Amino acid sequence: MSKIAYWDCPAGIAGDMCLGALVSAGVPLDYFTEILQQLGLDREVKLRSELVHRCGQEATKVHVEVLSHHHETDDRHAENHSHRHLPEVEQMICAANLPTQVEIWSLTVFRQLAIAEGKVHGIPPEQVHFHEVGAIDAITDIVCTCAGLEWLGVDRIFCSALPTGGGFVNCEHGTLPVPVPATLKLWEMHQVPVFSNGIEMELVTPTGAALAVTLSEKFGAPPKMKIKQVGLGAGDRDLDIPNIVRLWLGKPLGKGAAKNLKSKKKLNPFDILSDIPDPLLIKPDETTAIAEIEVIAVLETQIDDLSPQAIAYTMEELLRAGALDVFTQAIGMKKSRPGMLITVICQRDRLVTCQEILFCETSTLGIRIRLQERAILPRTIHEVETIYGKAQVKIAQRSDRMYTVQPEYEDCAQLARQHQIPLWQVQASVKAEGEKHANRV
Repeated sequence: MSKIAYWDCPAGIAGDMCLGALVSAGVPLDYFTEILQQLGLDREVKLRSELVHRCGQEATKVHVEVLSHHHETDDRHAENHSHRHLPEVEQMICAANLPTQVEIWSLTVFRQLAIAEGKVHGIPPEQVHFHEVGAIDAITDIVCTCAGLEWLGVDRIFCSALPTGGGFVNCEHGTLPVPVPATLKLWEMHQVPVFSNGIEMELVTPTGAALAVTLSEKFGAPPKMKIKQVGLGAGDRDLDIPNIVRLWLGKPLGKGAAKNLKSKKKLNPFDILSDIPDPLLIKPDETTAIAEIEVIAVLETQIDDLSPQAIAYTMEELLRAGALDVFTQAIGMKKSRPGMLITVICQRDRLVTCQEILFCETSTLGIRIRLQERAILPRTIHEVETIYGKAQVKIAQRSDRMYTVQPEYEDCAQLARQHQIPLWQVQASVKAEGEKHANRV
């Protein structure tokens, strides 16, 4: 069943407040601990929750305690752990084997945060040196919040207008006005409605802002919904109003609500401005019978000022680094310039490496990155004996059905040269032996 989430933020929003609301709504704290284990942070972060009162209202307070910094003896090592660049964070998330939706949401939130920080400091997102927002506690807040929403089965997320707060805060960059630059930039980028509740302090943190603007479909009044549950997450301090974020959970109301939910596209993991296509509409029984579904990364960039030799070298380096496929297309670009579109397909754990190669080896200033689902046939490689010699063949089959038999080109080419016969003749022989092998299995 479809489920809507609405963040009601009269006193602001922060990462730990989101975690508190999710635990209050039923997400087990142990589940967040499991997520930290997958991220490799279970020895660096400890989570605990308690019930507290804010202006007489009971709410859940989740404490994110970063342990490693309390026991660090090497200051340089501590610096390396508390400051991370975006590619390092992305690599950590991609390698954690998280549920697909959690991975997509988490990557997108950090990418938006990096874009905002980059605009503030005048540098590319990949060069952003995370401080408060990129430390271990922020990674915990963002990934666990995304995991909690997925655990609850949320399909669509909405958010109220956000309070501006006021005054100043002290941080590594010095004394900054509230809202701090990264938060204000996120609001500007996403046209967030704001208001003043008269409280002069930081109410919306960059982490909270990034979660809200990235995951929320719309800001403002609640959508038409039947409320089934409310989770209350407490902030650190007592304010003149309850320092609580309220997570409303329920079902959509109104004609066509379920249809609209199904047609909603998922977030692009790296560029919030363009959604990725809906998941493949394959029934479970068809998926089991025909193909396996996996999530891969697709990187694209177009270039009009690079030599063919450099493009060829880049393609070789990408394949050497583990890309599943690399291909180019001739395109027409602005000012009628002929150009080349480079597309890279890779596993998610190779994403950061392939991205780095594109930036280092080409003149591109930007790469479009998206996660996509693809259906793949299970395949095996076998060596067969032919009248011309041994060669490998790739066989795609499931149960008693054979789909394709593809001779390996390099093996066939070597045999064709050795016997001074046409390539197709060797390939035909190898394919015939491969089909015989497949039928015997």
